[in-house]
Amino acid sequence: MGLFDRLTGDDAPRVAFFGIDGVPYSLIEDNPDVFENLTAIAEEGSAGPMDSIVPPESSACWPALTTGVNPGETGVYGFQDREIGSYDTYVPMGRDVQATRVWDRVEEEGRDATVMNVPVTFPPQRDVQRMVSGFLSPGVDEAAYPDELRETLNGTGYRIDNNAKLGHDDDKTDFVEDAHATLDGRFEGFSHYIEQDDWDLFFGVFMTTDRVNHFLFKHYEEDGEYKEEFLDIYSKVDDYLGRLREMLPEDVTMVVAADHGFTSLDHEVHFNEWLQREGWLSYGEDDHDSLADISEDTEAYAFIPGRFYINLEGREPRGAVAEEDYEDKRTELKKALETLEGPDGRKVCERVVEKGDAFRGAHDDIAPDLVAIPNHGFDLKAGFSGHDEVFDTGPRNGMHSFDNATLLVDDPTARIGGDTDLFDVAPTLLDLMEIDYDRSEFDGASLA
Repeated sequence: MGLFDRLTGDDAPRVAFFGIDGVPYSLIEDNPDVFENLTAIAEEGSAGPMDSIVPPESSACWPALTTGVNPGETGVYGFQDREIGSYDTYVPMGRDVQATRVWDRVEEEGRDATVMNVPVTFPPQRDVQRMVSGFLSPGVDEAAYPDELRETLNGTGYRIDNNAKLGHDDDKTDFVEDAHATLDGRFEGFSHYIEQDDWDLFFGVFMTTDRVNHFLFKHYEEDGEYKEEFLDIYSKVDDYLGRLREMLPEDVTMVVAADHGFTSLDHEVHFNEWLQREGWLSYGEDDHDSLADISEDTEAYAFIPGRFYINLEGREPRGAVAEEDYEDKRTELKKALETLEGPDGRKVCERVVEKGDAFRGAHDDIAPDLVAIPNHGFDLKAGFSGHDEVFDTGPRNGMHSFDNATLLVDDPTARIGGDTDLFDVAPTLLDLMEIDYDRSEFDGASLA
């Protein structure tokens, strides 16, 4: 449905969704002078924190948010997943998402969806009005469809992502400048199509917020060197969202959401190093850099963030744990994780979730057996190339959190409460657009 249809009498309500990746709600709540526009939405509409998913990693979160179902249905558990019956791994892309996206439901109703910069959507779908893929895309030329979108974005300075490698430098000046330039290009692209006003669902994501949080969040929380630059970036994000809000016609409801929260990072925890030291994991060769290098003696291995797999006989090619011993081994590993302490004596894990409590669906055959949800300050890593220490630090000083993700709906009747989570977003968007669906299809419930 385009502008002509609305002028001739089709007045079905519309939605503009803006993702702000990794923005904690407390950041907005504690800084109303920085977030004047988002604070206005909170006061005039509905707002609050919501929980993310297990595990709270963007590659798993955005498929869950855009489908309303857990990774057992989407088939995407993180930045790296493993093949069935193999030690081969892959990076999930858009075609690996097995559940129905909210914009596909919109298109099935004969209405139009413009989708811009959503992570895990490459290559761009050709069955929506227009799409430029987000995180993990090689560039605008490959990520944008149709040609008109590609040509428009190339003329606005649009970029898929900012250069996170610049954040590794002690001097963050170039990183901050790059973040501003990326935000500017994103706003130009978004505003062009918001003003074009030929869509029923606009779905766009600001990814720069996640990047800034990874490298500057501790500067914010501890009054560090780059706190002012951090808040300046967020003032721009808020300004752009306010300007986009002003552009929206009256029949459009604005929704703003993050896929997970954020907190300061104190320790990186290298779990495969820990598993090796504790006797759970071993390698066939001294030189190793991948899952395929583990030996037949391995009983467990880990993927980021905090995903643990029992090396199960009959499921893994060189499984060392017999099926009858699976429950005991999983319980043993779970208890070890629950009691693990960091260098400062704090518990590393806030809780450890078993497979059956987090994942349900046709694609739970590659689900982790356990997922550790960390306490704030412990960033869970899991490389196979080896580390000298279990606990160390790197260039990042901010990390994802399961709790405290942002949700704002420019509608005072929306119900955002203590049990709100990421799965509620998709059915809420459909209800706001008055699109029918079977409630049993979602793991969440509409807040509208």
